[in-house]
Amino acid sequence: MSELEPGELFEHPDRNLAMELVRATEAAAIRATPFIGRGDKNAADGAAVDAMRKFLATVNFSGLVVIGEGEKDDAPMLFNGELVGTGNGPQCDIAVDPIDGTSLTAAGRSHAISMIAVADRGSMLDASSVFYMSKIVTSHEGIGVVDIHRPIGENIRALAKAKGKSVEEMRIAVLDRPRHEQLIADIREAGAGTRLILDGDVAGGINAARHDTRIDMCVGIGGSPEGVATACAIKALGGFMQGVLHPMSDEERQRGLDAGLDFDTVYGLDGLVASDNTFFVATGVTDGELVRGVRRAGPIISTESVVLRSRSGTLRRVSADHQASKWLEH
Repeated sequence: MSELEPGELFEHPDRNLAMELVRATEAAAIRATPFIGRGDKNAADGAAVDAMRKFLATVNFSGLVVIGEGEKDDAPMLFNGELVGTGNGPQCDIAVDPIDGTSLTAAGRSHAISMIAVADRGSMLDASSVFYMSKIVTSHEGIGVVDIHRPIGENIRALAKAKGKSVEEMRIAVLDRPRHEQLIADIREAGAGTRLILDGDVAGGINAARHDTRIDMCVGIGGSPEGVATACAIKALGGFMQGVLHPMSDEERQRGLDAGLDFDTVYGLDGLVASDNTFFVATGVTDGELVRGVRRAGPIISTESVVLRSRSGTLRRVSADHQASKWLEH
């Protein structure tokens, strides 16, 4: 498919599927809110899954769930291979996470989101047999400058130079896990600061690629499903991302090999999702830097979402007020 000239975007507009999908992430976020801080992440996830599935059924597309959540811990999920939508309209791959940050939700912490990523059918990397991936994400300044195989200190210094910043000003987002102890130490030794993420690195990756946040880079080992979903968003932001699959056991490595995956390959954006027409939608469950969480004031429930599309290179913010009585009826 040839790239559209700027004028063509206005002469031949097509459907922004993400504007329909946002209803599903809003529904999932709203349904999860009664469980915030209640300590039961599966109950929160189950409520979000049910709401997302119900609303996806009304969207005019044929969506194949390539990446669903839940297999790692037997939580409720939209399962891999499930078909969603009306069956009419475009055929798409979708990656879903009704709550990215179930532990955050259960604990009442910030940065939990509900998200959906969509791309043309057959374009998403199916890494479902390998749960983890080493990832690095930056804004567009990292293109041709940063490489996942280089030492983190070198990457930080190179990116700082490209961004016209001092190393001391750099802030690097990392999941706060024991496996990252040395990585965190190396970042700090290089002179940069860390932003430790308790859970859910999708928002961390998106913030690293945005132009208006304090996060300069997101790096470390996180979920492979989250990596593919993040790539859909980074394409819309014009950012940089690389990933290398990271099996945690010999058994998992063999499953990946049997599925045709390559553990030596550095997957760039096109390797993670080949389509140039990607969508990413996220609604805040709890407050975070990317989006504000669900709020209720009397009869009104308020949500905030981001809607990203790679074809148009846009990030839209969608603020919505919902009549609480309508949700109590269902």
